[in-house]
Amino acid sequence: MAAFHGPNLPIIAGMVISVGLLVASVGMRATLPELLSVFRSPVRLLKAVVAVNVVVPVAGAVMLAVFPLVPVVKLGVMVMTLAPAPPLIARRDLQAGCSKSYTLGLYAALATLSIIIVPVSVAIISRLYGVTAIVGPIAVAERVVATLIVPLLIGLGFRRLAPRTAERLAPIIDRSAMILLALGAIWLVAAFWPAMRDLIGNGTILAMVLVTAIALAAGHLLGGPDLGERAPLALMACARHPGIALLIATAVGADRHVPAAILGFLLVGLIVSTPYQIWMKRRLEREAGAPAALAATPPGAVAR
Repeated sequence: MAAFHGPNLPIIAGMVISVGLLVASVGMRATLPELLSVFRSPVRLLKAVVAVNVVVPVAGAVMLAVFPLVPVVKLGVMVMTLAPAPPLIARRDLQAGCSKSYTLGLYAALATLSIIIVPVSVAIISRLYGVTAIVGPIAVAERVVATLIVPLLIGLGFRRLAPRTAERLAPIIDRSAMILLALGAIWLVAAFWPAMRDLIGNGTILAMVLVTAIALAAGHLLGGPDLGERAPLALMACARHPGIALLIATAVGADRHVPAAILGFLLVGLIVSTPYQIWMKRRLEREAGAPAALAATPPGAVAR
């Protein structure tokens, strides 16, 4: 799209490289059994697909029906609900103290399945809304492979070749890439802010907040009794892949204002989900600290 060319192009290129480094740093701390863990559990995989690929698009469709949103915002919301597995979500989940094995397995499973699920979802939505949009699995695979699978496998391979070096370098790469990504994000928000501001109204913010809240609730409830699995599924459900969203928007023939709606959805999702992330991190820390405190209690000690 034209909005992502010109002066913004070098910034976006730098952000893409930063994202690749961040994903690679996750791979440098992962193992192959962890990445395959959710594929080996059909029930957990089905719950994840329902939360991420069914509940969220349905919630988006309901918001479009309830709120008198302008067409650009409608399209931005819908394409974001159809775009799962963003590159940075595994990093965020791990920072929240979530189960490492489940987080990485969920990340790998949803990214891989999106190659099939996204084209099918787009075809269903196109038929329901009477629009022409064809997104093939090859186009989705190109985004997923470039932004997720290749960097992850590079990190995983580096870990196998030099595990100690990978363990030492991963945090350094992570912090450096995150700084570059944050600077790029600030630039983009400033560049798109006038267009984003123009889209506010008619319930735009409320619709985005509700979709995010429903996604968090769906992931939390379907994540099962283990807090270490509830949190990653909830955060995975509410986070979306802007690259795939732009791919879908381009297939529909969207105008240059759609990237502003997509960026707005990303910001709203981040703001709404951050309190949940903090809350779950504290709960997970308390849960992890309880056994340690019990083990440290002297034998024969009586609780008062």
